[in-house]
Amino acid sequence: MELLGSMLTATYDRPQPASTCFLPAISTLTSSYRDRFPHYNLTHNLSLPWRPSTYYKTASNYPTLGPYSSRAQRVCESTMLPFVSNRTTLFTRYTADDWYRSSLVSLQESNSSRHNSERLRVDTSRLIQDKYQQIRKTQADSTQNLGERVNDIAFWKSEIIHELDEMIGETNALTDTKKRLERALIEAEAPLQITRECLFHREKRVGIDLVHDEAEKELMTEIDVILCGQERMRRYLDKAIAQLASDRAAQHELERDLSDKQTAFRIDDKCKDLRNTSEGVSYFRGVEKVDATVSVPESWAKFTDDNILRSQSERAASRKLRDDTENLLVVTANEMWNQFNKVNLAFTNRIAETADAKNKIHIHLSKTLQEIFQTEMSIESIRKAIKEKSAFLKVAQTRLDERTRRPNIELCRDMAQLGLVNEIYEVDETIQTLQKRLRDSEDTLQALVHCKATLEHELAVKANTLYIDQEKCMSMRKSYPNTLRLVGFC
Repeated sequence: MELLGSMLTATYDRPQPASTCFLPAISTLTSSYRDRFPHYNLTHNLSLPWRPSTYYKTASNYPTLGPYSSRAQRVCESTMLPFVSNRTTLFTRYTADDWYRSSLVSLQESNSSRHNSERLRVDTSRLIQDKYQQIRKTQADSTQNLGERVNDIAFWKSEIIHELDEMIGETNALTDTKKRLERALIEAEAPLQITRECLFHREKRVGIDLVHDEAEKELMTEIDVILCGQERMRRYLDKAIAQLASDRAAQHELERDLSDKQTAFRIDDKCKDLRNTSEGVSYFRGVEKVDATVSVPESWAKFTDDNILRSQSERAASRKLRDDTENLLVVTANEMWNQFNKVNLAFTNRIAETADAKNKIHIHLSKTLQEIFQTEMSIESIRKAIKEKSAFLKVAQTRLDERTRRPNIELCRDMAQLGLVNEIYEVDETIQTLQKRLRDSEDTLQALVHCKATLEHELAVKANTLYIDQEKCMSMRKSYPNTLRLVGFC
């Protein structure tokens, strides 16, 4: 009766057999089932009385995968209980139904594990294939994007090269125009010097010929035209220098942009041609986190477009400046040549007037010399006549003086006496008249001589003026530069 209230634990004298798992591994791949059913050591004391409720309560603290797995775990753990050789109480045995159910559970779990593994393998294979195709598509898209980028760079590079060629040509053309402008400025010095030399030589005129005539007025106008043209050319030369600086700045920006485009084209073209089997590919950890970009496609295209637009604007301004400079050179050369012709015409007219005046003076001088000669001959004849009349006077006076010696009544005032007296008065009056005429002739001769001297002086003045205008000025003006030299051509 005392045994009814307590339970005894059986003990055995034979050695404890090695514990084995109730369900053997089905797959040969240990990785497929390793740690799927973790093994836990029993924590209860085997010396305690056999209490199923205690055993199951202890085992239920462990995680299970399902009702079948829990049952298999409990079966497996129950089979691992050692048989004690010196047992005093009989353990409960498993029934055949338990054995069949355990086998069925094992087979079902095996099928489930294989199906899960197969589905995982298929999903993994499909995932690998999908990711491979996705990565290949991504790489193809990246290659296509790189190709499009290379095409964009090639397009803008060709645009820059075209614009750079145009800018270089325009810069060279403007440089040539600037050189022509400089040569035109130098060539304008020669006409200016000629005009000033003409004015300087004309200051050497003497007398009445030192006149502010039409030729001198045209010479002063020519100096104003040349100086005004030089001033305009200097202003345009300064504009050309400034425009050349702007053109070179725009050209420098294009060259720098082209250099960057060529470098980017080479890099992107190399990247486009890279493949998985290419040499030089390597890992660069964290490179995707580095954002060294400074532009977006819109700002990138706008930058190059702005450079091209700036270059086109500078080219347009340079072309307009070249046209204006060309027009200025032509207009200045025409103005200088028109004024040159006016000066030459004024000189021609003045030389003709001076030559005509000289010829008239020469004619008058010839006539004056002839008159002087005639007057001198007249004076000689008057003197000769006076000398001849003096002889008649002496005869008459001598006769009258001799007749004063008549004696007494013979001193008669007869006709002879009266005739001699009248003769003396007549001859003396004639002599007085001739002497007066001689004085008049001598005065006339002096006037003619003075007129001759004046005419000779005027003739010398006109000759000097003709020499200055015709020999000095006109000979210098023959070296006046032609139109091609005035517009800057050699």
